[in-house]
Amino acid sequence: MSKLTAAVIPVAGLGTRMLPATKAIPKELLPVFDRPIIEHVVREAIAGGIDEIVFVTRSGKEAIENHFDAHYELEHRLELKGKSKILGEVKDILPSRIKVTSIRQHDALGLGHAILCARHLLDGKPFAVLLPDVLVLDQVERGDYFSFAEMMRAWEETGQGQIMVKQVGSDSVGSYGVVDLAGDRAHAFVPQKVASFVEKPIPEEAPSDLAVLGRYVLPSEIWDVLEGIEEGVGGEIQLTDALDHLLKKCTLNALLTDAQIFDCGNKNGFLGANIAVAFRDPNSRLYLQKLVTEIWAS
Repeated sequence: MSKLTAAVIPVAGLGTRMLPATKAIPKELLPVFDRPIIEHVVREAIAGGIDEIVFVTRSGKEAIENHFDAHYELEHRLELKGKSKILGEVKDILPSRIKVTSIRQHDALGLGHAILCARHLLDGKPFAVLLPDVLVLDQVERGDYFSFAEMMRAWEETGQGQIMVKQVGSDSVGSYGVVDLAGDRAHAFVPQKVASFVEKPIPEEAPSDLAVLGRYVLPSEIWDVLEGIEEGVGGEIQLTDALDHLLKKCTLNALLTDAQIFDCGNKNGFLGANIAVAFRDPNSRLYLQKLVTEIWAS
């Protein structure tokens, strides 16, 4: 079994759901509490054992790469002013062992196409995919980035692809790709064989309430499947379609998480993520509690 050390993070989206904030700023650089959402996601990948990250990007997104690069003038000024704590956070965003590469997606042809753009860099290798607008906030007692690390552990133990899923309400199941476990009941952090994938099912016909979240650990066989898949809805190459085809060749497992999940690509999800992360900081929690009391009283 090949060791899995690479992750693809697609960042070529236009961020239309977050306009006008994303007119000039990539949505991935919008802050969730004290750091951009993309930094949260990269940290998550690294905590799971990833040491090679491929950003699939487009024109106008250079600021994402710049965020992870050195900023010598800023670092020098912080050092002169003795601001060692913030200097450490700015200077050491990435450990020295981490390799970051960027490749451009020439057109918005779907998540499957975005992943294919990285094939020449990772061909023959298994890899992870992390969507950059999804924040996975694990339970405090489990520790940061526990869920993705569990996906990586499950891969190492089984050599089988892992798809993170979360239970959602029947009123929102039609907004997600959903896994069919052939009637089996899901148990948190226990890999369970997927029978099929259903993209945005009618709620009454959904095979389960387990939604695919945007975290994948995939075997190398997915490359040929993606290359040969026909265009799906909207003329795009859909990863969900490719995963369904992959099931004919490989076992894929669903891994149920109990983490809080926030879609930071929309305004409510972004707001919720900021509040949830801020509540984990003692000073910010007190401020928010006081603010909410004042707002309700006015």
